Amino acid sequence: MQRRELLTALHQLADFMGVATRYQDGLDREVTVEPETLVAVCAALGAPLATIGDSASALRSLRSDLAAQLIAPTIVAWDGVLPAIDLGAADGSAHRIDLTLEDGTTLSAEGPNPFLDVGQPLPLGYHRVDVQSGSRADTANLIAAPRHSWHPPHPNRGWGVAAHLAALRSSRSRSVGDLADLQLLADWVVSHGGGLVSVLPLLPTFNEPPAEPSPYSPVSRLFWSELILDLGTAHRPQSTTDRLRLDMADAEVRAALREFNAPDPSTVSDELARYAQFRAAQKKLGRDWRTWPTRARLGILGGDDIDRDEERFQLVAQTETLRQLAGFGKRFESAGGSLGLDLAVGVHPEGYDAWSRAELFAPTMSVGAPPDAGFPSGQSWGFQPILPQRSRLDGHAYFASCVAHQAALAGVLRIDHVMAMSRLYWIPEHMDQASGTYVDYPSEELFAVLCLESHRHRCELIGENLGTVPADIEEALPRHRIWGMYVTEFSADPTRPLEVPTTEQVAMIDTHDTPTFTGWLGGHDIDERVRLGLTSQSDAVQERAHRQEAVRSIADDLGGDLDHPDALLSLALERLAASPSPLVMVWLEDLWLEATSVNVPGSNSSQRSNWLRPISGLLEDRLRQPEVNKHVEILATARDLDGRGRR
Repeated sequence: MQRRELLTALHQLADFMGVATRYQDGLDREVTVEPETLVAVCAALGAPLATIGDSASALRSLRSDLAAQLIAPTIVAWDGVLPAIDLGAADGSAHRIDLTLEDGTTLSAEGPNPFLDVGQPLPLGYHRVDVQSGSRADTANLIAAPRHSWHPPHPNRGWGVAAHLAALRSSRSRSVGDLADLQLLADWVVSHGGGLVSVLPLLPTFNEPPAEPSPYSPVSRLFWSELILDLGTAHRPQSTTDRLRLDMADAEVRAALREFNAPDPSTVSDELARYAQFRAAQKKLGRDWRTWPTRARLGILGGDDIDRDEERFQLVAQTETLRQLAGFGKRFESAGGSLGLDLAVGVHPEGYDAWSRAELFAPTMSVGAPPDAGFPSGQSWGFQPILPQRSRLDGHAYFASCVAHQAALAGVLRIDHVMAMSRLYWIPEHMDQASGTYVDYPSEELFAVLCLESHRHRCELIGENLGTVPADIEEALPRHRIWGMYVTEFSADPTRPLEVPTTEQVAMIDTHDTPTFTGWLGGHDIDERVRLGLTSQSDAVQERAHRQEAVRSIADDLGGDLDHPDALLSLALERLAASPSPLVMVWLEDLWLEATSVNVPGSNSSQRSNWLRPISGLLEDRLRQPEVNKHVEILATARDLDGRGRR
């Protein structure tokens, strides 16, 4: 075949598999994806090809597999309305359809054109459809989900505060902030009429050297970080430092739990038992399970692979953390507040989820983002993508478990990088960050999981739709009544008036991945990016000029003065609070004009204290400052006539 014919066949294969052959990057450039990338990504997705010359035969094979399917592996029944089941590959033989509901109830139909007469909407839940046509059989997962995510029947125009729990420092704190420090913040927010305290992911991380402090690179999305524990009588305050020590915090927790009895085995789920064994095997076999002996790598752990002390610690730690976190949530709810949690988009490749569900992940790929103005070389986020078709085979059970894990304890759950419901940018290993492409995901099915779990746990949803957002996501969020996000810093444009948040957007000035308000006004983030090698000196000149125009336009729109940032912050909060937004959030450190951000995307904790910088000053002192209290009173007053901005 000629080169042109080979490329045509490869592009047809990629289109069939939902792999983009062209896309627009963050610099508004039209990118044609290189053949080497397409071959690697299609192969990772399961296409039987090694070179571009295999494209045509691979496409024929996949089309044949699809034609042989009697039913799609996952189907959605919105609001419980069963869609028509088309036995596409039926050959005229006798057909049978069996519907098994989540509670075990079964309904059946058979004949030349079987029709399930359910008579009314199905109960919401995860069901199964089994179909037969002659000697052939197939199974589908049926997700019966409400079309809209859950919201309280009479919501207020709420407000709340967001923070990084580990960074909270009070006079009683140990090496990191814990649930007692979070309780102090929650009580203060409620006392001012706020209704939400939102925190970055509280998922387990690797805490011993080399530590991985990012809450967005967790060991698992199915368990909790033991570092948040209130150690009670074993608690020992530690002196304030300018960098959090996760290894010290880990040692404190281990010492405190040493005398705890292991939980009754009858109370330990199979998942928790498996997790504890995995973490215990890491003690003996090494942290990176991909280097373990074949048997252990494939999930078979023997008694000699497991450190029994570590297994007991993990069982105790997870049991106690869940107990304390649930207790905090109940106390906060009874006081009129809700806990906001954050669903990370990925997991650490050396962690439990990637080991226990290895078949779900693409091991030769990394997730990231194409080049944009902030990252002209692109980004790699260091975790492996989930294989979309493999996830469909079990009805996205892993994703559902991740959502349920947090929604069970959250009043509000933020979905990090909600664009992942529709597509993710895959980068083949050994290729640079600009050499990836987008892979489609079954968004309708994933949104069905989100809406179902939202209702099951009475949890409101926020989709983090910042950056390059495909049109289908912008349409899906309001369709499913999932809030998007409005960020003041991103809306600053000297060519037009400052936009106002809508009824479909949670409003905030900045996020944990942006400069703080004060840092943004002063361009401190640009200086830091130059120091870290993320921005060149020449690009920084242009960035500073654009920033100065943006901050001047903000000041003009707000009627404020750049020489008085505290007053400008008050005006910015007042504007958000007076908007139609259903929820206004403020980053805690903005309230005292902190200039240094908690994280600089693209850098790591060896370059700067990403995720490891404690708040400046003691929490109780900060919460007593008149200026800090003035800012939240602005929110409380503007949000509701009675000043009670609770959900």
